[in-house]
Amino acid sequence: MKPIRRQLVASLRQALLVSLTAASLPAFAQATDAEDNRLERIVVTAQSREQELQEVPIAIQVVDEKLITETTAYDLQDIDNFVPGLVVSGQKTQPYFAIRGISTGDFGIGTDPAVGVYIDGVYSARSGGSVLAFNDVERIEVLKGPQGTLFGRNSAAGAVSLISKQPGRDLEGRVTTRFGNDGQRYVDGLINTPLGDTTALRVSVLRNESDGWLRDAATGRDLNGDDNWAARAAFRWDLSNSTNAVLTWDHERLDQLARPAIGIVPLPASPDWPPSPPDPATYLDPRHAPVFNDVEGNEESRTFNGATLAINHDADWGHLTSTTAWRKFDTVNREDEDGTNRRYLYLDTANIEDNRSFYQELKFSGDTGTVNWVAGASYYREKANQTSQVNVFTDSLDTLIRNQGLAPTPTGTLFGYFSDVLASFDAPFSLRDHRWREEMINSADSRAYALFGDTIWSLSDTTHFTVGLRYTRDEKKFSWLNGPRIAPTLDATIQQLLPLVAQLPPELQEQALFALGVAGSDIVFSNGALEGVKVRDKKSWSDVSPRFVLDHQLTPDTLLFASLAKGYKAGGYNSLDIGAKFDNEDVWNLEAGFKQVDHEHGLMWSASAFYYVYSDRQAIRLDPNSAGSGVPRYLVDTSDEKAWGIDAGVQWQPVRALTLDANLAFIDATYKDKVAPSGADLSGQATGEPYLSFSLGGSYRWDFGGAGAMTLSLRHAYRGKSRCNADSQLQGDCSISPNFDVGAAQQRTDLRLGWADAADHWHAAAFATNLFDKRYVENVGNYTTDVFGTTYATISPPRMYGVEVGYKF
Repeated sequence: MKPIRRQLVASLRQALLVSLTAASLPAFAQATDAEDNRLERIVVTAQSREQELQEVPIAIQVVDEKLITETTAYDLQDIDNFVPGLVVSGQKTQPYFAIRGISTGDFGIGTDPAVGVYIDGVYSARSGGSVLAFNDVERIEVLKGPQGTLFGRNSAAGAVSLISKQPGRDLEGRVTTRFGNDGQRYVDGLINTPLGDTTALRVSVLRNESDGWLRDAATGRDLNGDDNWAARAAFRWDLSNSTNAVLTWDHERLDQLARPAIGIVPLPASPDWPPSPPDPATYLDPRHAPVFNDVEGNEESRTFNGATLAINHDADWGHLTSTTAWRKFDTVNREDEDGTNRRYLYLDTANIEDNRSFYQELKFSGDTGTVNWVAGASYYREKANQTSQVNVFTDSLDTLIRNQGLAPTPTGTLFGYFSDVLASFDAPFSLRDHRWREEMINSADSRAYALFGDTIWSLSDTTHFTVGLRYTRDEKKFSWLNGPRIAPTLDATIQQLLPLVAQLPPELQEQALFALGVAGSDIVFSNGALEGVKVRDKKSWSDVSPRFVLDHQLTPDTLLFASLAKGYKAGGYNSLDIGAKFDNEDVWNLEAGFKQVDHEHGLMWSASAFYYVYSDRQAIRLDPNSAGSGVPRYLVDTSDEKAWGIDAGVQWQPVRALTLDANLAFIDATYKDKVAPSGADLSGQATGEPYLSFSLGGSYRWDFGGAGAMTLSLRHAYRGKSRCNADSQLQGDCSISPNFDVGAAQQRTDLRLGWADAADHWHAAAFATNLFDKRYVENVGNYTTDVFGTTYATISPPRMYGVEVGYKF
């Protein structure tokens, strides 16, 4: 525990420095005035109603436009450090979401995420279409704990709700441009204009590029760069004094290189093979190792389009909202899996997906004084196709065959050995250097129906009891097709070779026929008789998710609450394991807390303690004991988990010029019952979630009158060390080498100094993210470790800095 304690103390010391820097500003020399330090009113829609944040009996953290600006955030992956308990990792087209340690580690179309992401009230089912650019965002509400009643399916861990700005009646516009190190280039623009007495249009666009902060050591090519643009248009029509309609169109285009794999195995001189498995004691530190990536067709791309029609109508009995939405996106992610530039160690994987969805929700609400109610119904339809590819060369298949002992030849290889035999007979053919692709093709057709209601009963002027209920039915059709391997140039060569086999010496004919037989079937996706056969399945699941909340207004500014809520995640299918399916996941969460505001001192704080039990959680894990070729597979396994923890937050505005805030999450998450695919019994062991994470921030504004104003903001985030278990090293989540740490505690500090003119038209700023250039090893990829003797790692970004200039009216 001593290293952890020292690390935590160092982090707290750095965080304290952030706070003291802000606290030492001249603000404390000023007299506190009740009007000068009054906190801004924060309105949220977490309970499908407009309410002040401190009136909502749910653990919520709101990310506003100010925090997005201070952290120069582009999307959700840029702000998760500052929302303790929330993790958004991975790539933009393959992200992983987690809240309070609950996540889904599979982006296959057969399963759904455990964290619901909603954009203007519309559910984003697939992770590939959930991490979009912050384009004219008003706020982000992060709801912690199960939200099955209010938000529906697949919000077992919580929900992330992005709310965009809506067209207004005033003419306004802006343009902002940003430049930074490693070729950062960013520009966004907005225009909001009334088109008449009853109509308005709001259009925003952005463009984001960078060269990247890694370089290929062999070619000098920039890696890890950005290249995307987005646009949004919203048209509002006030049909009458009580009815309005807003039609929105969203578009994003992402076209950049996939994440690079940093090889950490020291390689012998070519053409020798590295030892298999490699020795972790010899691993290179990926933060200082050279990068070699030779992926053919390296790509991470996405085209996203979405249209939403929201109709709102006020009536004597209450309010009606109709939301109709259509979404379509296509993604390609082809990335390196070996971390080398050697053909005989080559392996890349590709995920190709196209997705279309339709969503319709009708929501009714009203308030009689005694009863505040919401009720409605929704329908969701999704069609998706996904292709999972493994791409190798016959040279790298030879490495696999040799390391697994599959070839009865003197060299242990097949394609290389037989090529040498042909050369000795002066045959002008070779089985080397041929591309080889294997793929699993999936399709999904899903429907979800729901009826829901949520009622707040006023038991007295100060006490309320909430009862909520949602019925959900999921229907899914799914298919697998393990297609035959694709190797056209190899097939053409084999056709020419077949007549020559009979001319070989008898002792070589058997080896030649064996080699040609292996060349005709799958090696990585080896499903025997099911190869080339389309397998279909369909199933439905139903669930009832209740919610019970008791809240009491102890004083006008103090709220006490306790709740019991259920979260639900739909059953589904494992995309890579033919015929594998799983049932619903359920989370029961018990929570109690308080929220309080002290207007006199400009202080607002909240805290809650929770305990949950997660039943039948499905997770994708690496199985090292796959049959057939010995190539590891990713399988879905089941576990029960439990956790208890605390969420807390505070905002303080001692004077108008100074604001401070802090948020904290503590969790102790363990497996109740679990045996990993590796055979490790993880019952009672940690799930991997760190104990503690927190964030601190502050900003101070100097007003220079006619010369404008300057604002300094400083933010610090800490995420604790991953809690390892007996399976963590295999999954690449914890340290496996003495030369570097995986899952180490992480810190990030952001700084921004900005100036705005007196009319608040022009602004300029200098910024730095990860100010102290903290670098961490995030994950070690073990997919090819026992197959090729290669292993790679990914690392966190370095310090980024730049300047920003903007104009608005």
